[in-house]
Amino acid sequence: MSAKHIYLDNNSTTPTDPRVVDTMIPYFYEHPGNAASRTHPFGWKAEEAVDYARDQIANLIGADSKEIIFTSGATEADNLAIKGVYEMYSRKGNHIVTLQTEHKAVLDTCKKIEKSGGEVTYLSVGRNGLVDLDELRAAIKDSTILVSIMWANNETGVIQPMKEIGDICKEKGVLFMSDATQAVGKIPVNPKEVGVHLMAFTGHKMYGPKGVGALFVNRKNPRVKVTAQMDGGGHERGMRSGTLNVPGIVGFGKAAELAQQEMAADTERLIKMRDRLESSLMANLEEVYINGTVDSRMPHVTNLSFKHVEGEGLMMTFNNIAVSSGSACTSASLEPSYVLMALGLGDDLAHSSIRFSLGRFNTDEDVDFAIDALTKGVTHMRDLSPIWEMYKEGVDLESVEWSAH
Repeated sequence: MSAKHIYLDNNSTTPTDPRVVDTMIPYFYEHPGNAASRTHPFGWKAEEAVDYARDQIANLIGADSKEIIFTSGATEADNLAIKGVYEMYSRKGNHIVTLQTEHKAVLDTCKKIEKSGGEVTYLSVGRNGLVDLDELRAAIKDSTILVSIMWANNETGVIQPMKEIGDICKEKGVLFMSDATQAVGKIPVNPKEVGVHLMAFTGHKMYGPKGVGALFVNRKNPRVKVTAQMDGGGHERGMRSGTLNVPGIVGFGKAAELAQQEMAADTERLIKMRDRLESSLMANLEEVYINGTVDSRMPHVTNLSFKHVEGEGLMMTFNNIAVSSGSACTSASLEPSYVLMALGLGDDLAHSSIRFSLGRFNTDEDVDFAIDALTKGVTHMRDLSPIWEMYKEGVDLESVEWSAH
């Protein structure tokens, strides 16, 4: 067994860039101040560092630094945006429109709102993973206050038509929120250009530290307000109380600056690696399918189904490559991914999916290693599978009646 371990799960989290770590270290000990301490130089130094990071992050997304509210991560930012808008605009209406393929941080927040009397419409997507714009337009009604659609999907990498969605929201006079966690720092993201009014994202998906995220809140045309979900000292323009994570914010800022500088080069390199991974596996193996559209997707992600191979079982054939299966996060549940089911995949393909998400520190050798391991693993699993044998013999598996005995 090779001792080599390869990390191809960058959509879950990215390794923190050493340059980011170097920037953070002084703020753990040398500059220990609280950014809200206004009476001494330690506090001023911390506040200055936070302001600088806020500028770096605002520059990355084409925003004003006053529009960046720091949170503990994208989950908190999603909660603050959706619950905050629901409470702030309750006089206007109580209806929210979102997608079935959103991240759990959005879906579970919407479910909570439904329990408190709100109304939520969960739109389906096509096999390509994209929202139907006509369905979206038809779903918006007089009581709609918010449309929440993620910029790029965490499982498939599919990028939604943000400008078109923004235009519909503008035409209908509703706020547009986006969980852009998987997109910011990887592709050009500018909420103002596409008409997004609130946007959640985080440091640890763009080679920054875990435990720090942000919510972009539009200040002009329209000026958006959200009700605070955490009460206390009134930090972050009153929207998010709590002592700021200064080292984390400094790291987040540095990660944003590096992303801005290196995004174009990273994208070009990652597309080549991702495409080579796909084409090699499809050349080596039969019945391999890409899930979601290939025309509008993130440069570093591919979600592949290997027909009649169980994804979790396939991952057991190699323990030295970090990837994610389409199965649920909880090992107690072997339900197929709700995202892939929403795309209309049958159980056979949804259960056989693997997500590969490449990153800044992956090499061509990593891709070669993965191609080899996956080819061997799938071949091995199929050699053992009576279902694959039946499929190869031309048996119509849909018509087979399976006995429980």
